[in-house]
Amino acid sequence: MKFLLILLLAWPSWAGAEIFQWKDDLGNRHFSDRSSPEAKIVDIKPGYSFYRVKKVFDGDTVQLEDGRRVRLLGINTPEVQHKNEDAQAGGDEAKQWLINKLQNSKVRLETDVEKTDKYKRTLAHLFTENDEHLNLQLVAAGLAAVSIYPPNLLHAEELIKVQDQAEQARSGIWQRVEYAAIPVSSLADRERAGWVRLAGKVVNIRNSRKYSYLEFSSRFEARIERKWLPLFPDMNGYMGKEIEVRGWLNKNKNGFSMLIRHPSAVKLRRLPDR
Repeated sequence: MKFLLILLLAWPSWAGAEIFQWKDDLGNRHFSDRSSPEAKIVDIKPGYSFYRVKKVFDGDTVQLEDGRRVRLLGINTPEVQHKNEDAQAGGDEAKQWLINKLQNSKVRLETDVEKTDKYKRTLAHLFTENDEHLNLQLVAAGLAAVSIYPPNLLHAEELIKVQDQAEQARSGIWQRVEYAAIPVSSLADRERAGWVRLAGKVVNIRNSRKYSYLEFSSRFEARIERKWLPLFPDMNGYMGKEIEVRGWLNKNKNGFSMLIRHPSAVKLRRLPDR
């Protein structure tokens, strides 16, 4: 048993290795990284630290009992009312869902490449003691949209898959008129702040030292940092296509722009059959 204790304490260095167990004639158990007759492979799972959540700020931000604020990775939920800002549609529902899910439960954190954001919040995927992936469940319920910030790509494929399913089922925010795609041609000078969906045809593609730009009109363009282009398909494939982009709208001198961080924020649109 002493060997097993040492193994568990040094788990990261043993990850992926097979551990074998057998009993001698006296019934004593032995462990080794080498096989022997009648030895069986031991299924050893690493230990986790679980934390109780002290406060839920909204659907994607919580505070642990140890004081850390945690921002859920890979997702974005609508804002709740705070300071002088009104609640966004669906924000209170996402917050209440998370409060209900966390009652009488603790969570473990699974971090990615970046451990904290510019606000010094811990960035993590949250799992309950029953191994429920809360980030994923929020998206599956249509209470959150996928929002992937490279280099944090952990669970990206799973998140995108369940979002596609939630959209097709028109669950949560995907049935709300507030989150319907807005034609680029109808962008108003005082367009609403926050996360939006914009749809239109790419009429030009240009590049600068830092960005590649998808131009939709003289008043709107989407930009992608060139260092993340390997994640995307060939930019030229977007030329002349009707696409939808998702993210935060920014005002600039010519109109509006949107920073696209991951290909999941770009959707080819199907035109209706004629």
